[in-house]
Amino acid sequence: MSGNTRARAGESSTWTTRRWLRVGAAVALTVLTLLAVTGAWVLQQTESISKNLVNVKSPALSTSFRLESALLNQETGIRGYGATGTPDFLAPYRQGLTDQATYTARLKELLHGDTAALKDLQSVQVAANAWQKTIARPVAAAPAGTPSPLTAERAAAGKKAFDALRGALTGQQQRLRTERARAVEDLNTTMVLRNWVFTAIAVVIAVLTVLVFEGLRRGITGPLDQLGADARAVADGDFDHPITLRGPADLRLLSDKIDFMRRRLVSELAFAEEARLRLDAQAADLQRSNAELEQFAYVASHDLQEPLRKVSSFTQLLQRRYGGQLDARADQYIDYAVDGANRMQTLISDLLDFSRVGRVHRELQSVDLGSVLERTLSSLSVSIEETDASITHEPLPHLVADSTQMGMLWQNLIGNAVKFRRPGQAPEIHISAVREDALWRFTVTDNGIGIAPEYAEKVFVIFQRLHTKDAYKGSGIGLAMCKKIVEFHGGTISVDPEYRDGTRIAFTLAAAPPKAVGPSTVTEATRADTESAL
Repeated sequence: MSGNTRARAGESSTWTTRRWLRVGAAVALTVLTLLAVTGAWVLQQTESISKNLVNVKSPALSTSFRLESALLNQETGIRGYGATGTPDFLAPYRQGLTDQATYTARLKELLHGDTAALKDLQSVQVAANAWQKTIARPVAAAPAGTPSPLTAERAAAGKKAFDALRGALTGQQQRLRTERARAVEDLNTTMVLRNWVFTAIAVVIAVLTVLVFEGLRRGITGPLDQLGADARAVADGDFDHPITLRGPADLRLLSDKIDFMRRRLVSELAFAEEARLRLDAQAADLQRSNAELEQFAYVASHDLQEPLRKVSSFTQLLQRRYGGQLDARADQYIDYAVDGANRMQTLISDLLDFSRVGRVHRELQSVDLGSVLERTLSSLSVSIEETDASITHEPLPHLVADSTQMGMLWQNLIGNAVKFRRPGQAPEIHISAVREDALWRFTVTDNGIGIAPEYAEKVFVIFQRLHTKDAYKGSGIGLAMCKKIVEFHGGTISVDPEYRDGTRIAFTLAAAPPKAVGPSTVTEATRADTESAL
């Protein structure tokens, strides 16, 4: 391939679909225009020759024959009148003169612009005038009743003059016949050319149609079908199937972009597979860690609590048996030991309850929060009666949740509201529930001592206390446990910083916990919080 050929091929390879369509349409329109012009010219030629034949050549020849007939009528009338002197023979002569003038004028009109034909007509007129001057007019002027002597005297001259007239007519008619035959031949030739031209037009249109459809198939529909087949192969899971680059430049660019997306998808899938393998490994580690955590819970619930029970029992025994028998400092030490053992038992029990959230209690079912609240209030009835607390609530919904955890949630929130009351004032607690799209928003509002805004986040951290154990009893796990329960059920919990007449805890719960929140997630969080606590 020469350099110019390669350059042209390289240039055409950069043509877009729009450019190919424009060039193809321009070429097709040019060819069709040329064919249309050629066809119009052929039709015009056919029409022109046909009109010339019908309106000029044939009428001219027939008029020439009529002119000859008129002259023959004149010759017959003059010959009869000259031989007999009968006036009736002059009628054909006079009619012949009239017809001669008419046909001559008609021929001049038909042969306008045809010099040779007009010259032949002039020759006929000259010959006719010569014959009429020599014979016709003198004989016609002779008196009627007797034969004209001029007929015999000028018979030879008259015959010669009329023969000259015949010759002029014959020459004229021969030329008109020739021209008419030529016109007929031209008409036949033009009609044959017309047929060939229109046949060629039909063939070219058919070829153009085939070329257009073939060009569209190869340049547009074929590459698009191939691109669609490649894309479907990739969509069906064959991500290693390459995208074929075919067609105009823009379609090749589109195919290249799609292939780039495929390669990127392959890379992302490889990364995702690697991440999945890492997650599987982490899940295995988490299962092992969970098993160790369960083992720790067993040890904490048995091996640690059993010594604490013994310490608590014996210190209480010492307190009952030797209380008042030793000095005041010894009694104080015994009280410290009993209190420390009891608080340690409470702390371990609360820590176990905290670690079990989402791991032990996860029986999700339809729960009537109103009924759960009533059971919780029943279990807190002693502290509620002692403090003369007033607890009201709006209608509570049914949710898909863990009934035990919902009970723990109400117990901690209401228990805190009762415990952290204002001195000398009975607790007033109100629970509300409002539907917000896919979530339910709950608030627990009290008139207690409240929570300062700077501690709104800190109170949900495990073992974080805002007061000393002497002022308010507790392990500092309650709100942390509430947060874990709410998050396990797909919600959030916070302190309302705008409420200043006490404390308002707001939390949301989904109608059904999201699938992403499961035992492994909660257990991992439990393990992290428990390890940080320990």
